[in-house]
Amino acid sequence: MSDPRPIGIFDSGLGGLTVTRAIRERLAQEEIIYYGDTARVPYGSKSRDTIIRFTREALRFLREHEVKCVVIACNTASALALDAVREEVGVPLLGVIEPGARAAVATTRARKIGVIGTTATIASDVYAQAIHRLDPHITVYSQPCPLLVPLVEEGWTDREATRLIVAEYLQPLRTARIDTLVLGCTHYPLLAGVLQEYMGPEVALVDSAQTCAAELEELLTARGLRAPGGPGEETFFVTDMAARFAELGARFLGRRLQAIKVVGHE
Repeated sequence: MSDPRPIGIFDSGLGGLTVTRAIRERLAQEEIIYYGDTARVPYGSKSRDTIIRFTREALRFLREHEVKCVVIACNTASALALDAVREEVGVPLLGVIEPGARAAVATTRARKIGVIGTTATIASDVYAQAIHRLDPHITVYSQPCPLLVPLVEEGWTDREATRLIVAEYLQPLRTARIDTLVLGCTHYPLLAGVLQEYMGPEVALVDSAQTCAAELEELLTARGLRAPGGPGEETFFVTDMAARFAELGARFLGRRLQAIKVVGHE
């Protein structure tokens, strides 16, 4: 069995491109439709009701493009909206929280896991809940890091100012002597070098983009949904700022973006 329909990827803006990159590395033959809500980013400081409404709009758009599954690549939307919309989509729906939690539980030896993310993701406590469903004896240390997203989007991934802010945010996690750190925002893989440098080599970083891509590959294979042939095309839809999306997106995706289209939101 195979299915040539595209994979839909939804993100509040740019961060989901790290998920797209990880998916492309594993599933080169798949067509991808990406929807970035760049007119209303960031989601991390918005209310749950607002995030659910925005997510529903994005999923409606992707379903109109006849996708065979949807990846909610935004940690905030995965945390606050996925359960509310899961039954409405009509195709398999995958977020980034559960794959990251499973990978963290499989990785930790000291049973001390740190999670960093946006204010909304951390306030939802969804990572800690997912981890505790798998192993209630693990201690989870959660830390909101709201300044890291704008630093990444400014390209400040290797600046001294960024190192100082990382140290300020992560000092409690280092003091707690965690051995596993979940990067609970899809922007954070671009800061992996600085994060690893501060936490030390004994702390394993869990990249939710990579873990999500691995679970997507398993899901498509198990359900007979893998695309035949290839390579797959990519189309990027954004709700605003296409030029900035193209400029910054190349940094996230590791190459130039083709076929960027601006669409309205409801």
